[in-house]
Amino acid sequence: MTDMQEFRYAVSRRAAGGHAGPDGRDGLDGPACDLAVLLGVRTAVLLEGASDLAAVEALAARRGRDLAAEGVCVVSMGGAMSVGRYAGLLGPTGLGLRLTGLCDERERPFFDRGLARAGAERGDVFVCVADLEEELIRALGAPKVEEIVQAEGDLRAWQTFMRQPAHHGRPARQQLRRFLGTKKGRKIRYGRLLVEALDHDQVPAPLDGLLASL
Repeated sequence: MTDMQEFRYAVSRRAAGGHAGPDGRDGLDGPACDLAVLLGVRTAVLLEGASDLAAVEALAARRGRDLAAEGVCVVSMGGAMSVGRYAGLLGPTGLGLRLTGLCDERERPFFDRGLARAGAERGDVFVCVADLEEELIRALGAPKVEEIVQAEGDLRAWQTFMRQPAHHGRPARQQLRRFLGTKKGRKIRYGRLLVEALDHDQVPAPLDGLLASL
């Protein structure tokens, strides 16, 4: 069965430098375009990484939304510096999809430039102060996040991390944010777990605004 994951893979492959289409242009080829039509894709959500993707999908699921069925393709770009490439493939100069996204404050210039080059609106980007993990930790509070870490069996790793001299004296929120990035795959797993632990009124404004805009 054709699904959004197949289309997302086709986009990511081309963005990573796949072969040009049959007409020689550096865009999505016929099969990928056909997939977009078949799936009814109307909006692409550009995210910096896989942990952001996990968080967005988790919040959508909590709210009973099937983004793929709504024609929304959520894309993890592997870094903000790729936004120009993805925006060019998917936005007004490519497939003509509406573009939106989520980024960190320090990466906002990459999004602004990339969307501008693709002829897309820049006002549809939602911005986290540091990153989405920091937003989620701040929303939940450090004690609650530590409870989740313990429930996930990561307490010993967390205690070892806290004993390292480089982290002494830092606020717990900063320590937790750094801890989530110390092992491959941990940020992705906790991106989902932290969203699932939020109360309805705790959802960080950038994440809440993004989903509401779709």
